Amino acid sequence: MSKDIRTHNLSIFVANRPGALVRIAQAFSRRGFNIESLVVSPGARGDFSRMTITAKGNQEGLEQIIKQCTKLVDVMACREHSDEEVVARELALVKVAIDPEHRELVLQIADHFHAKTVDFNENSLVLEATGSSEKLDAMVNLLRKYKIIELVRTGKVIMARGDRQT
Repeated sequence: MSKDIRTHNLSIFVANRPGALVRIAQAFSRRGFNIESLVVSPGARGDFSRMTITAKGNQEGLEQIIKQCTKLVDVMACREHSDEEVVARELALVKVAIDPEHRELVLQIADHFHAKTVDFNENSLVLEATGSSEKLDAMVNLLRKYKIIELVRTGKVIMARGDRQT
C-alpha cells in the first residue's frame, strides 16, 4: 500500500436526504482521510446537491472511499478531479486591524489580489477575495504582518472544464 499522501478533490452528486453527509464523512474517516474542506450546495435541480470535498490521503484509500460512496443509496456519482481538469475557486473574508499608518499598505495588498473592501471603519476593514487556494494563502500570509482579527474561508468549489461532468 502506497504511503504517498496528497490532496484529492472529489465531487459528489447526492440526493438531499437527512444523514447523507454523515454517511459520506464516515467513509473518509474509516480510511484515515482528513477532510480539509467541505462545501455543499444545491445542484441545478433542488432535490440534489453537489458536495466538493478536499481531503488528504493515499491513492489506494481514496479509491476505496469512491467505491464506498458510490454504493451509498443517496449518492448518484462520486468522482476525483485533478487540478488541471477543473475550474477551482475559494472565497475568503479577512478582517484586518488597521491604523492610519498601515491603512494604505493593507489596501495595496488588497488591490494586488483583486480583493474587495466590504466593510471599512477607523479600526478595521473586511476584505473579500476569491481565487485559487494558493492565491488566498499568499494574500493571507502578506496580511499576517498586520493584525488579522478574523479569517473565514469557504473551502474549494470545483467545476469540470469543457464537456466533462463534475
